[in-house]
Amino acid sequence: MRIPKMLLTLLFVVFAACHGSEVASAARTNEDIRIGHYGSLTGPQASYGQSIDAGIKLALDEINAAGGVRGRHVRVFTEDDQSKADEAATAVTRLITQRGVVAVIGEAASSSSLAGAPVCQTNKVPMITPISTNPEVTRKGDYIFRMCFIDPYQGEALARYVFNDLAMRQAAIFVDVKSDYSNGLAQFFERTFTQLGGTVVVKRSYANGDADFRAALTAIKAAKPDLIFVPGYYTDVGQIALQARDLGISQPLVGGDGWDSPKLLEIAGRALDGSFYSNHYYPDDPAPAIQHFVAAYRKRYGTVPDAFAVLGYDATKLLANAMNRASSVDPAAIRDALAATQAFPAVTGAVTFDAERNPKNKRLVVLGISNGRIGYKGSVNPPST
Repeated sequence: MRIPKMLLTLLFVVFAACHGSEVASAARTNEDIRIGHYGSLTGPQASYGQSIDAGIKLALDEINAAGGVRGRHVRVFTEDDQSKADEAATAVTRLITQRGVVAVIGEAASSSSLAGAPVCQTNKVPMITPISTNPEVTRKGDYIFRMCFIDPYQGEALARYVFNDLAMRQAAIFVDVKSDYSNGLAQFFERTFTQLGGTVVVKRSYANGDADFRAALTAIKAAKPDLIFVPGYYTDVGQIALQARDLGISQPLVGGDGWDSPKLLEIAGRALDGSFYSNHYYPDDPAPAIQHFVAAYRKRYGTVPDAFAVLGYDATKLLANAMNRASSVDPAAIRDALAATQAFPAVTGAVTFDAERNPKNKRLVVLGISNGRIGYKGSVNPPST
């Protein structure tokens, strides 16, 4: 039976189209898996975003050297939000709509994560913040996850530490009025400190980027507190410490993980001697996982990793683990795998998520500053341990 020439041509076109579709599908399967990072690569909190980016890239080096995810290379696209919360949503939108990422890592500053998270939630793209501690971040939706402890725990742990371990009874609070992180941490510290029997003798505020803190510090000095709680970022804390010492204030400054940066002591010098802050890990901890990470980071970058670097690394490793466990690399499948995470062995401690997608049972360490150096001062275990 002869097949008409026109029909042969039609069959050939259909076959070619189907074959081309298969080739295209295979090519998509072999493409790099795209993930995004939005962070403060420039601006006042540039140290944070740069450290997270370095941690992400070190993790991806290891992941891709070991075969990638599902046999595919993982590639990160990074957007700089310039340390501005109002730029964060724009940065996340670009990652999703222009780069086609299947998951997002970021931000460090809680205000920026609060701006970026709704974009991820609306587009149903999972987001992991490495180190934003404000509890409202993951409440933006069920696609939003976190690698670190949250401010209610951090503030409570610091209050208990200064009240019970250091027998301090009178506190001053100096808060960044424009920062969700600073206000939240101050709130939780004050609540627990006063419940324990402590007194907040004075409260003053500043705004990130202020240059002169002397008027507020003079009022704080007059109240004669045992400590000054400054839940701010390293750029401001360094200047506050210098001006406090110039005014003859000798009491310790106490802060949260926003202090953590290699630049903190570059700014403050010896002005922070006797002060201390909470953090997520200590690089001299002898735990094998920590020492392996620190050695790998030093080999690549020549510096000691801060908490932002290790949590960026942890977030990336957790994301890759979830993508391998997921039914596909579709964002919804990745989200489900993240939510099902059980005891993932992160450098900063095993991760199992609670109902609000925050990790359970993260330990808090207290780092002290003496002779211009940062060292281990103590630790606070989670309530359930």
